[in-house]
Amino acid sequence: MGAQSVAFSADLPPLSPNDPMAAALGYVEDATTTDVAKFSRYKTGQECANCQLYLGEGDSEVGGCPLFAGKTVAAKGWCASWVLKAS
Repeated sequence: MGAQSVAFSADLPPLSPNDPMAAALGYVEDATTTDVAKFSRYKTGQECANCQLYLGEGDSEVGGCPLFAGKTVAAKGWCASWVLKAS
């Protein structure tokens, strides 16, 4: 699956922060721009790439996320559903 899933993700359109579900979860393409007044759960260093839900591999800049089927999320992005990836 590996390389195939990365290629598949790269072919999907990027998730827009304006998408209703993305907006509800506070999704941003750059985690450092998270509105911490609105999403106080955010902590520095959290980003999609280190989230349990992120499906990107290696150093990919984008990857899939089961919350946003059919779209890719930015590896450096963030949303309120962030969960630390198991080591």
